[in-house]
Amino acid sequence: MSRLAQLREHGQSFWLDSLSRRMLDDGTLARRIEEQGLSGITSNPAIFAKAMGDSPDYDERLRVALESTADPEALYVTLAVDDVRDACDLLLPTYEASDAADGFVSLEVSPYFAYDPVATIREARELWGRVGRPNLFIKVPGTAPGLHAVEVLLYDGINVNITLLFGLDAYREAQQAHLRAMQRRLEAGRDLRSVTSVASFFLSRIDVAVDGELRQRLSPQVDERIRTKAEDLLGRSALANAQLAYAELCQVLSSERWQRLAEAGAHPQRLVWASTGTKEPSYSDVLYIEPLIGPNTVSTMPEATAAAFEDHGRVARTLTEEVQSAPEVMGRLKQLSVDFGAVTQQLIGEGVQKFIDPYQALLERLAGRAARLGRAEHWQAPPIDFEPRSLE
Repeated sequence: MSRLAQLREHGQSFWLDSLSRRMLDDGTLARRIEEQGLSGITSNPAIFAKAMGDSPDYDERLRVALESTADPEALYVTLAVDDVRDACDLLLPTYEASDAADGFVSLEVSPYFAYDPVATIREARELWGRVGRPNLFIKVPGTAPGLHAVEVLLYDGINVNITLLFGLDAYREAQQAHLRAMQRRLEAGRDLRSVTSVASFFLSRIDVAVDGELRQRLSPQVDERIRTKAEDLLGRSALANAQLAYAELCQVLSSERWQRLAEAGAHPQRLVWASTGTKEPSYSDVLYIEPLIGPNTVSTMPEATAAAFEDHGRVARTLTEEVQSAPEVMGRLKQLSVDFGAVTQQLIGEGVQKFIDPYQALLERLAGRAARLGRAEHWQAPPIDFEPRSLE
């Protein structure tokens, strides 16, 4: 059996962090669902920038869309909604077989709205209505304003994937937003089984940031004891942080508050391991997959990471194997004066910007394509030197 499909035996779902018109049209996604147990898809502005920027696969759909508008943002939404809706249809049997617990496709609100809850709620409702599928996730950044929007949307009955979560404090707030929304729906007599949320917890970007600070302590001029401690912690902070987050999830799921909601039909807010592509070449290419396999989790993988795990990944319930060492890793970072909280706060702002940049670049490219197809309105985006890449 496919290694990716075997993840399901240990309570974890395999999602793909990639979506394009070509995958839909050539049967790639359908084959992954059948052969690898693919049960979800995540997308973001960087992914769509890579897919739509210059691909001829979108030419015909662009021509049709241009009959109504040449506004780049409207074109983007039209193309993205088409891709997401078709992907939702492919995964609808998974959604139905899982009793509305899996089989989702994620579509993100504009990254410009990361700190504007009113605009986030408005756009989320519009996208939800346009896609028109029950197995859609609206992705909302886990900023403080974003989490306010999350609670409103979940109460409305809109499924939400809370993205850009780096620290435990933000993750706890995401949990509370979900619990409050479910409690409010219960008190209002609304169905709980039909609305679902996940919390996307980012990994590799944490190691990139923390390892950068640790390497500042590796100079030969630095005390050998400090160098040794710093070197031993390289590549360990993201996993430790994720293990602590999983412990928080287990604590919530064992609480009386959650049990009452579960009895009323609520789905647990599963943890999605995001940003699972290894950035450091000297680290294992399955570093952020193998140690984090366990119940109530999802691993969303870029195509290269999925291929690596399918080829040589170890499949086992690993999440609790080294969880006892996680607090120790965090304590040792603190001893070396690495302010982990400050790192995660910085990563949230950087994460938003890393979505804004490709989004602007994509709008500029779509404006150019519209002009080449002969129906353009005047529109200019700031010049951006951008190479598309996915955060997740």
